[in-house]
Amino acid sequence: MTRILVVLAMIFASSAVLAQKPTFVPPNGFVPDANTATAIARAILIPIYGAAAIRGEEPLKAERHGSSWYVNGTLQCVPLCLGGTAFVEISAKSGAILQVFHTK
Repeated sequence: MTRILVVLAMIFASSAVLAQKPTFVPPNGFVPDANTATAIARAILIPIYGAAAIRGEEPLKAERHGSSWYVNGTLQCVPLCLGGTAFVEISAKSGAILQVFHTK
């Protein structure tokens, strides 16, 4: 009976540890710089719009505004500026994707 109680106590203790949320957040957030933001944006945009479309909007440009990274594609104007560009907003702290769209 004592062994069963010990095993149950160990299971309960280990499940309590596993249920805790991670508390570590890097000092500069999970998206600390423009290179990381553009890499995340590419990973999000390519499955949505296709590799060729996103390649045609290179370079992707990332700017930090407050707690978010704004990543935009570059409009190619040869010979005319036709179409639009992709946009991704990423939380610098958590890396969460806050919005994605493509202008016309």
